[in-house]
Amino acid sequence: MIKLFVGLGNPGPEYEATRHNAGFWWVEALARDWKLSLVPERSYHGLVARANVNGQSVWLLEPQTFMNLSGKSVGALARFFKIAPDEILVVHDELDVPPGQAKLKFGGSHAGHNGLRDVHAQLGTGDYWRLRLGIGHPGVKSEVINWVLKKPLKEQREAIEDAIARTLGAVPALVAGEMEKATMQIHTSKPPRPKPPRRDPEEGGGSTGGVAPATS
Repeated sequence: MIKLFVGLGNPGPEYEATRHNAGFWWVEALARDWKLSLVPERSYHGLVARANVNGQSVWLLEPQTFMNLSGKSVGALARFFKIAPDEILVVHDELDVPPGQAKLKFGGSHAGHNGLRDVHAQLGTGDYWRLRLGIGHPGVKSEVINWVLKKPLKEQREAIEDAIARTLGAVPALVAGEMEKATMQIHTSKPPRPKPPRRDPEEGGGSTGGVAPATS
């Protein structure tokens, strides 16, 4: 069963609404669902909440160490409460999945994600669960850092929020250790169909083309 739900992100108001904080958004939504408050815990370098589910303690964690040192927080809490890596779910932003979609996986590489890289290092293994929340890719590798540290467009944020709401429906299965059922729930959830692009009547119904990401 999952005993520790971790959301990855960066602390501080300047990062709060950026794509890299999608993991924070998910954990905060779960805390609201469970009517819990995330509170600072210096021993674990993060914001922490504890729930009692069927007599079992389940922890929620938002590392406050900044993304690159996320494992410092995850490792500290996991070691103290003797939570095994395969009882941990790390929720994070995923470039290779489009907004509105999410993927559950166990193990594997960190694929260049700096938060996962440090979790790997601190746990000493990659054998933990991940929930990959799609944020899409800017299309150019050199723009990735800029992309993850900017706010998503309104339509993208709504799609990510929809994915969060849908995947929270799999939490009971995750807590019960029914990982196959949770995977089916998450992977068979269909994101909303994209709205057709708006047309400018003055352009005679011609295509408006793609919308570029905001750069400011």
